[in-house]
Amino acid sequence: MSTIPPAARLWRAFLERDPDFDGAFLVGVRSTGIFCRPTCPARRPRRENAEFFQGADAAERAGYRACKRCHPLEDAPALVRRLRLLVERSGGQRIGDKQLAGLGIEPSTARRQFQRHFGQSFQAWQRAQRLGAGLARVRGGARVIEAQLASGFESASGFRSAIERSFGASPARAAGLRVLRTRWVDSPLGPLLLAADDAGLRLLEFAVEERLEREIAQLREALGAVLAPGRNAILAAAQAQLAEYFAGKRTRFELELAPIGTEFERKVWSELGRIPFGETRSYAQIAERIGRAGAQRAVGTANGRNRIAIVIPCHRVIRGDGEFSGYGGGVARKRWLLDHERRGRTAR
Repeated sequence: MSTIPPAARLWRAFLERDPDFDGAFLVGVRSTGIFCRPTCPARRPRRENAEFFQGADAAERAGYRACKRCHPLEDAPALVRRLRLLVERSGGQRIGDKQLAGLGIEPSTARRQFQRHFGQSFQAWQRAQRLGAGLARVRGGARVIEAQLASGFESASGFRSAIERSFGASPARAAGLRVLRTRWVDSPLGPLLLAADDAGLRLLEFAVEERLEREIAQLREALGAVLAPGRNAILAAAQAQLAEYFAGKRTRFELELAPIGTEFERKVWSELGRIPFGETRSYAQIAERIGRAGAQRAVGTANGRNRIAIVIPCHRVIRGDGEFSGYGGGVARKRWLLDHERRGRTAR
């Protein structure tokens, strides 16, 4: 446990159900014999009944079994995975509260679990998927009425209004907009949002609400683009390679990247990509390697502006004294990633 924060910090994160720590550690409850995620909705035990583990294997070796409420052995709660599959099979039709109830799913439970996992309700997430699909059909040459019906919108005015609110343009004008396709990907550290266009991967970020909102706004402004759920080859490749990385089967990403930044920032990000898997560098070392000795503060700023987490490995940069500094996804996630890579390097 020496590689994760002190027990007092973990206990506070557990009490507060801090989503920044989801995936960074697990809590074993001695009084029940189960282990949970930090965000588990169950009632909190007494402090003396809680102990912390870095992974599920350690908790199971200590005799604990997985919680059936927060499902710590799964990247996404079972209900979230089930609902996502239902949406994929719905053919673009909206799944309302009546349909959920008919399937034995309490709508309020679906709403809470999606809110906790994605930062938005199930209906809001579903609506975004339908709008993205509708926009894709319009851009592909379909008539607005065809896109409206295929996307599950009952009225043309409702479809048009939804497109205009989300993309700032009518369906006809939206057909000419630049679009970044987005996809949510589950991971041991919580959901990740990916965004890409034909130029390459533009965004890979943890679901840290304020940071994610800011980065989406910056991308929209820089590219004059809208973000909409959808599919493309780059997103599919990124999802597959991330799964291999988290499974310990990949040490190097092979993806087309299209980061947006100043010349200095791009130099820093390029140097980050040269840090070997399982190793770290200091901010001063990065500054020296790009020919800007003494500019470690500027390197730190560029590091913080990286929008393609993990693939551009800003988590591999630490302070000169060996201590961890800030990380966009939270320091606990940074520790997890470095520990994951060190274990993978040792195993090879």
